[in-house]
Amino acid sequence: MVTALVLNALAAHAFGPYTAGQTGYDVSYPQCPGTQAPAGSFGIIGVNDGRPFTLNPCFGTEYGGAANSVYINTGYAKTYRSKITSGCSAASGGNQAWAIGCSEAEYSLSNVRVNPSMWWLDVETANSWSSGNLAPNRSAIQGAIERLKSTGPVGVYSTATAWGRITGGNFVPSDVAGDWLPAASCSGALPFMPGTTVWLTQVTTNNVDVDTAC
Repeated sequence: MVTALVLNALAAHAFGPYTAGQTGYDVSYPQCPGTQAPAGSFGIIGVNDGRPFTLNPCFGTEYGGAANSVYINTGYAKTYRSKITSGCSAASGGNQAWAIGCSEAEYSLSNVRVNPSMWWLDVETANSWSSGNLAPNRSAIQGAIERLKSTGPVGVYSTATAWGRITGGNFVPSDVAGDWLPAASCSGALPFMPGTTVWLTQVTTNNVDVDTAC
């Protein structure tokens, strides 16, 4: 199973929207309004306003030019049960956490009304997650990937520390494309998901995150 995941990640990377050595940017609600993203070969725009089931009010103006990818905020909380869509509920097999993650993705997919070349999941401790039983967290992440994978590659932004606290550390979602993480350069950058590939690294310059394709 691990071998298959590695091959899938490498194959997806070969056909992904980035070319090794390219630099781009990511911006979202913190840069709203007025901050100009630097010139780059690609852009990654945040769909949400810092939490699942919210919208970045500047998405329409930030998504333009070289911007061709998007990212969504993810999380798991029982209060999100009221947000579960009928389609995600039907596809969940009774796994409520999976349905929540699926619905987070569906909410963003339905509201952005664009066709990005790639979706990223932002998996960070700043959002709500189960702190004891980590299985719901893993299910929510998998549900989001399952909902988005038909649109193209789906990767994950996180850190080794955050990924460990949220998922347990050894979790590799099915059909995940690759890793995006904070690092000074691609050289020596290690994936936080075992057996996967680092696609992008990120550094922050003048309140804008600059990304490099590995």
